[in-house]
Amino acid sequence: MSQHKISFQLYSARNFPPLETVLEGLAKIGYDAVEPYYPLYGEDAAGYRAKVDAVGLVTPTFHAPLDGVVGETSRFIDIAKTIGAETIVIPYLVAEQRPTDVDGWKKLHESFAGAAEKAKAAGLGLGYHNHDFEYATLADGSRPIDHLIGNGVTSELDLGWVARAGQDVAAEIDKLADETIAFHIKDLAPAGTTVDDGWTNVGDGVVDWKALWPHIEKAKKARILVAEHDNPSDWKLFAERSYAAIKALVS
Repeated sequence: MSQHKISFQLYSARNFPPLETVLEGLAKIGYDAVEPYYPLYGEDAAGYRAKVDAVGLVTPTFHAPLDGVVGETSRFIDIAKTIGAETIVIPYLVAEQRPTDVDGWKKLHESFAGAAEKAKAAGLGLGYHNHDFEYATLADGSRPIDHLIGNGVTSELDLGWVARAGQDVAAEIDKLADETIAFHIKDLAPAGTTVDDGWTNVGDGVVDWKALWPHIEKAKKARILVAEHDNPSDWKLFAERSYAAIKALVS
């Protein structure tokens, strides 16, 4: 039996408040965990924790903004401990935060690594969640993702974005297998689909999850599988169908 936790990125339900109703629904579906986004927990971490505890879920990973993670590391370490998280994850770089050359990406990684060192001293991990721009080819033939992971910075590998970037998903999983602490399980709708921004329920899209599962399973540190959809029109349908598809993989 798989030891994976099935989690839900709460950003997927951001347009369907209140949080308490979403959490209750997720618990009834069978999810083990949730992954919050900032600022969902930012103003009242203890209050967020109480809502999650009330339905029997946990928060092993959470998304935190780059400026906060690097500039206010101690604050986010305290938040992690309050909400019961094991890993702080940088989820996204806005356009102005993205370097344009190899040296820039290396310097950005150094700032990540400095925060990771502080997190480690507090008993926590620090990860980075990719989109597709990290797979653009740089002048020397490398890619931003090649410079962002390592030296204590782990990967929360978003497989849907890897696929959307046109990469060999299995190869990317294998490449970062030893550095990955969680996977975002996100599915692409068939080509030409514009509804829901081109994403769909896990198992209803074009990603071959059965083929990818042996690769996912070999990433021994990655025992959290996070269902995510950037803009579902029906969060509960997405949550239900995605849970069923992921549960079928791990069973």
